[in-house]
Amino acid sequence: MTTNKSNGQYEVLSPWAEVDPILLRGISPRVPDLAGKKIGLFRNFKETGKKMLTVVERRLRERYANTEFSWFESIEPNVLETETENKKRFEDWAKGVDSVIAAVGD
Repeated sequence: MTTNKSNGQYEVLSPWAEVDPILLRGISPRVPDLAGKKIGLFRNFKETGKKMLTVVERRLRERYANTEFSWFESIEPNVLETETENKKRFEDWAKGVDSVIAAVGD
C-alpha cells in the first residue's frame, strides 16, 4: 500500500497474483433438470448437515413433485479414505442416484 500525501488517498494492491483463470468443471456432467430424477442427499456425521438437507429436500419437493430423494448419512468422518463397510455402503448408494447434494454441518 502506498500513500499519496498530497491528497491523502491510498493505493491498495491485491496480494493475489495475476494468473490465467482455469475454468472449473465438475467431475461428472450436471443434470440438466431435477424433475423425475433421484437426488442423493449426503451428509457427514455432524448433526447440522441433516438440518440443512431437510430444508433443501422440502424446497426441492415443492418445485419438483415427481423427484425422489435418497439419504446417505455417514457414520464415519472420512467416508472414502479407508476400506470399511461405510465406504461400501456409500458406493452402493451413489450408484443408485442421478445427482448428489452434500452438506457438511458444523
